[in-house]
Amino acid sequence: MRLSQMLFVTLRDDPADAEIPSHKLLLRAGYIRRIGSGIYAYLPLMWRVLQKVSQIVREEMNATGAQECLLPQLQPADLWRESGRWDTYTKAEGIMFALIDRREQELALGPTHEEVITIIARDLIRSYRQLPLHLYQIQTKFRDEIRPRFGLMRGREFIMKDGYSFHADEESLKKTYQDMYQAYSKMLQRCGLAFRAVEADSGAIGGSGSIEFMVLAEAGEDEVLYTEDGQYAANVEKAVSLPADAEPSSFTIYEKRETPETETIEKLCDFLKCSPTQVVKNVLYQAVYDNGMTVLVLVSIRGDREVNEVKLQNELTKLACQFGAKTLLKLAVPDADAQKKWAAKSLPLGYIAPDIADDYIMKEKSVHPKFLRLVDKTAVDLKNFVTGANEPGYHVVGANWGQQFKLPDLVVDIRKARPGDRAMHNPEQTLKSARGIEVGHIFQLGTKYSQAMGATYTNEQGEEKPLVMGCYGVGVSRLAQAAVEQSYDQDGIIWPVAIAPYHAIVTIPNINDAQQVEIAEKLYTELNQAGIETLLDDRNERAGVKFKDADLIGIPYRIVTGRAIANGKVEVFERQSRNSQEIPIAEVVSTLKGWISQATGNGK
Repeated sequence: MRLSQMLFVTLRDDPADAEIPSHKLLLRAGYIRRIGSGIYAYLPLMWRVLQKVSQIVREEMNATGAQECLLPQLQPADLWRESGRWDTYTKAEGIMFALIDRREQELALGPTHEEVITIIARDLIRSYRQLPLHLYQIQTKFRDEIRPRFGLMRGREFIMKDGYSFHADEESLKKTYQDMYQAYSKMLQRCGLAFRAVEADSGAIGGSGSIEFMVLAEAGEDEVLYTEDGQYAANVEKAVSLPADAEPSSFTIYEKRETPETETIEKLCDFLKCSPTQVVKNVLYQAVYDNGMTVLVLVSIRGDREVNEVKLQNELTKLACQFGAKTLLKLAVPDADAQKKWAAKSLPLGYIAPDIADDYIMKEKSVHPKFLRLVDKTAVDLKNFVTGANEPGYHVVGANWGQQFKLPDLVVDIRKARPGDRAMHNPEQTLKSARGIEVGHIFQLGTKYSQAMGATYTNEQGEEKPLVMGCYGVGVSRLAQAAVEQSYDQDGIIWPVAIAPYHAIVTIPNINDAQQVEIAEKLYTELNQAGIETLLDDRNERAGVKFKDADLIGIPYRIVTGRAIANGKVEVFERQSRNSQEIPIAEVVSTLKGWISQATGNGK
């Protein structure tokens, strides 16, 4: 492709609304164009990158025996109600674009396709002889992000590969799950990315287990905790650990003490000259379920630890049926306005004890009359601890479970693991932290959707059984931007060779020099004929402008028909290493073929 004929406009300055390097660079280099909040056009260079990523994904999926299909983007709301996820996606998470058509039918733009694929399986799968079956698609998805940002990282419209497998049993599912682990690892390796596979929370997708594939990058939204022995890695939302041992308490006698202006752990420990590991703090949450019921949740946890709200949400979702509900819609720390709706009297915030009385909750039909009390495992074994006294300005010291306070029935792990904690599998290993961008996620769904939607098969004994399912997603457009976030410098993008829009760019420093033009045209033709995708910068611009643009758009190899042609050579500049060398014109094609083959692992 000739740059003089291409839709190619670069920007000198960073766009004001771009926050992270990859977003700035893709806009500046003319890869994407913002159309609206979280909505971007993929311009010609970007579309080539996306096609290459899609092809790598497609080849690795096909190699596992998966079959490609294309599912509708427009989905009936009834399907989502059947699975029980309509309220979760339209109210709790609120990320689904829902609409009503002219026939008053409720529809949605698909953020994911578990419901659609389960209906297909219900209609078409009859016998165990048809299993296992694995279908996938590469398609645009829609999510109504509350705060679209970072370009393609968190957009409202994006390209995704999602696949779904159906099995007769868990053993078959686990085999495909492992196949997908290998396939996803190969995809990211072939794309030239440094990544880490980590244990993850399954979120609204559900299922018994899941693994995220994180591209490592400083600007990653996710925190990954891992051990250097390679035996453990997890998203912080899912991570578990052994916290530091609690210090022995210096309070041997139970008593109430005046502790003015100590509503935070830091102020309290400073006032009492004690360790936060000796404190039981009691954190109040307000949970709202899909039947309108509000439940006040009191979490008791060790003073030096933080509540992992994802883990807490999961625990509260499990308890939904106790309150006549199906799912949790909202979880929040109740502010003053929220408290007015349910508090019968002023709460001793900052001084709450584990046994705060239920009469703080007003009698209201839509509010559960009792606190739901949970205790994190870190607080269970504390002796002679410090905690609130249910009175502003007062705490108690030397308290014990089973004596002054009843231990809550629900003992759970809802603690946020953090760097420096000891690893569960080996206490000699400590957790390290890294930032990552989630580009892939694989799930063991089990029978969550098949049972809810009546998707069954007949086994060898003639019995009707629910299909066992798996789900596997790759963010194609997100992966492309993640590659930029992982690899750039002060001059622009540094694309991995396998997914660069073009392998090489031939630059003519002076288009008025007939010899430069002739050699450039010859190399441009020969390189493309040899399968080396090549741009020709034939624009009437200064050489410096051309070199800056080539660096900005990140083409792996730049071939310059400059002064070296007097010696029968051209300058070849490698974008990643910034190394430059002169190569005989006759050897350019073979040299680049070798470099590209090596960089892409011969296409595998």
